[in-house]
Formats: sequence, structure tokens, C-alpha cells
Amino acid sequence: MRIAIASDHRGFQVKEQVLELLRAKGHEVEDAGTSSAESVDYPDFAAIVARKIGDESCDRGILICGTGIGMAIAANKFKGVRAAPCNDEVTAEISRRHNDLNVLCLSADLLSPRMVERMVDTWTNTEFEGGRHQRRVEKITQLEQCD
Repeated sequence: MRIAIASDHRGFQVKEQVLELLRAKGHEVEDAGTSSAESVDYPDFAAIVARKIGDESCDRGILICGTGIGMAIAANKFKGVRAAPCNDEVTAEISRRHNDLNVLCLSADLLSPRMVERMVDTWTNTEFEGGRHQRRVEKITQLEQCD
């Protein structure tokens, strides 16, 4: 799977951890920044990953900031993106299974390294169920056409 990943300065260390994990699992990973713990604005990095999801140059994305919330808000402004902050393995699994989440947003401040690893592993290995959930995801996609 081709996965784009980015973080702001608060998520930099976690991003480095996730990059290593994804590569070890055999995923093709595109590091979209940031490249240090120097202060940056998270919307800039959310936009880079969101565009890669929208143009389908990447299958999925992972964004990391202090809480994951700001990244999700910014990424969801882009067509084709379904981003949400997840806080445990259950939300990571259900986000894929029921919502076909294509951008996982993680908290650098609230999650342990072990929890991040378990969530990323769960999220990358969980498939979308389709069925009744497909109809709902299609309705979400239709909302992108609203003014």
C-alpha cells in the first residue's frame, strides 16, 4: 500500500516512529514532512497529504499533530478525503471497517508509542466492509458537492 505521512512539529517524533513501522511492514511510504521539531503550521502538511489522497497518488494517509484534531479538520476540506482522529484500536478498526477512512489522524501528545504502533497496524490491516456502509460513504461523498 502507498501511504503518505506528515506531521507538524509536535508530531515529528511520532511520525519518525510510524515511518519506520510502515516501511518494516513493506508499505511504500511518502514522507511529506515536517523534517524537524521546529515550529510549523499543521494545515500546510495536512494539505500535502490530502492532495495525494484526492489525486489518488497515495492510497491512504496518516497525519500527526498534538491531538490529531487540527489535522483532521484541515484534511477534510479536500475532496475525496475522509479523515478522523482515532484514539485507540477500536476507533482505528471501525474507522476503516465502517467509514472507509483514508486518512488516520493521530495524537502525538495523548498516545503511547505502543498504542500508536497497535493503531497503525490495525488501521492498515483492516478492510472496508462495504454493504450498508458503502451507501453511507457514498452519501458523505455527495456532500462534497454541496455549497
